[in-house]
Amino acid sequence: MKKILIFLFLFSLSNNYVHAIEPDVFVQSTVNRASQILSKNMTKEEKITELKSIANETVDIVGVGFYSLGQARKNLDENQKKQYLKLFKNYFLKSFSSRLAEYTNPEIDVIGKEKINENYTIVNSVLAATSNRPEVKIDWRIYTKNPGNPLIRDLIIEGLSLARTQKEEFSSILNSNNGDIKVLFKTLEKFSNS
Repeated sequence: MKKILIFLFLFSLSNNYVHAIEPDVFVQSTVNRASQILSKNMTKEEKITELKSIANETVDIVGVGFYSLGQARKNLDENQKKQYLKLFKNYFLKSFSSRLAEYTNPEIDVIGKEKINENYTIVNSVLAATSNRPEVKIDWRIYTKNPGNPLIRDLIIEGLSLARTQKEEFSSILNSNNGDIKVLFKTLEKFSNS
């Protein structure tokens, strides 16, 4: 019986190890997949559809959404939270994929990583320069609470956090409208349907 328990323990350890994905490998794999799509001979709409699929798998959309909402999240009831997450997901996927679809085969190379704590690792990468643009530094904030399923929580492009920028934008909309969450909902819906 003792041998069986030791075997099961060792098997579970090796199983966890096999399924853990290093954050830098995860980022490089993700950008390689996106680059393949962007270099394909297909319409912008087709590229956007495929990029949305990658984002759904690799981005913590719920985490980014609630972070973007800031303190206003505490004032929402469960139905409003569900409605917000649905609207935010549509907004995020459209914004992310349509911006990315403008690139043709971007070359991004992972150059390093720094483990912040058990839950977060910053992965450093560089978008290669072209004749039209200079080299761009991109840091990826990767949520690693589940090592087998790392997720992107933020992109920091040349020191500017996209999640923080989003949070400030939503905060500005709410502050200009006496904290009325319905105005933010309408803004997200309008963008998604445009």
